[in-house]
Amino acid sequence: MDFDRARNDLVDRLIEAGRIDRPATARAMRAVPRHEFVPAERREAAYHDRPLPIGGGQTISAPHMVATMTDLLAPDPGHEVLEIGTGCGYHAAVTSEALGDGTVYSVEYESSLAHEARDRLDRLGYGDGVRVRVGDGHEGWPEHAPYDGAYLTCAPVSIPEPVVEQVRPGGRIVGPVGRGRQVLVSLTRRADGGVDRETHGGVRFVSMRSAEDA
Repeated sequence: MDFDRARNDLVDRLIEAGRIDRPATARAMRAVPRHEFVPAERREAAYHDRPLPIGGGQTISAPHMVATMTDLLAPDPGHEVLEIGTGCGYHAAVTSEALGDGTVYSVEYESSLAHEARDRLDRLGYGDGVRVRVGDGHEGWPEHAPYDGAYLTCAPVSIPEPVVEQVRPGGRIVGPVGRGRQVLVSLTRRADGGVDRETHGGVRFVSMRSAEDA
């Protein structure tokens, strides 16, 4: 299978369907080899626009959803971004491509996923641009705050307050929220510490886990 051609065809379709608005997002999606982030037996489906299981009850998001969230986050080159939910590392790699020499700080609850994602990202050349640690995403990663933006690849009941507090004023937070029925939201942090909220339709993500779930 010609993975490069399949990836470019996918991005072309997403652009034509209005799923990608920003040229930087399109470039990032073209650059990241999604087939490297899915189990070997599912690689033939890597450039279908749908989520795929990656083991442990987790999934890799559909390409259109990664593109939508990247567009909404609108990261600029050199930014530092917080990711909650590393998963297989695909979304972090796309964000890293959009950031150029910026950094993604990613928190993953499942230690096995975190270690596998770190090894995979290192092997594919993203080790300098993506930092991964095991932890409870509800707490964010305060050591590197403030961030220029943040996003979640798993759904909490509401965006955790520590994540909001770790984003600088003017920064955006993008992610799914809800149990059962979920919606994609984007928050813009105000200088007074509050947020302006927008909703972007119904979505389906794995639920966000914490130590209380153990």
